[in-house]
Amino acid sequence: MSAAPPTPPGRRPAGAVITPTRVLAGLCLFAPFVGILWVGSYARVEPELIGIPFFYWYQMLWVLVSALLTTVAYVLVRRENRDRAQQRAEAGDPR
Repeated sequence: MSAAPPTPPGRRPAGAVITPTRVLAGLCLFAPFVGILWVGSYARVEPELIGIPFFYWYQMLWVLVSALLTTVAYVLVRRENRDRAQQRAEAGDPR
């Protein structure tokens, strides 16, 4: 097994570039944590939805929202990586 070559000082590895797309993807992944861990915002019974207390249906709604946001983050990062690889190929970079 070969180790990855060391990164020169002052230079980031290729995958460590911070771009607006990656920041947006990070926010998509962070939002469910805030929505679920801020219990004081949903620790109540009212309003009920088809007889289900707010506390429960709010959490179940976050399951769907989290899946959607994770998909959005995945698509954003995948598209950015594809575009970056295409730009490298056009520039003649063998990576």
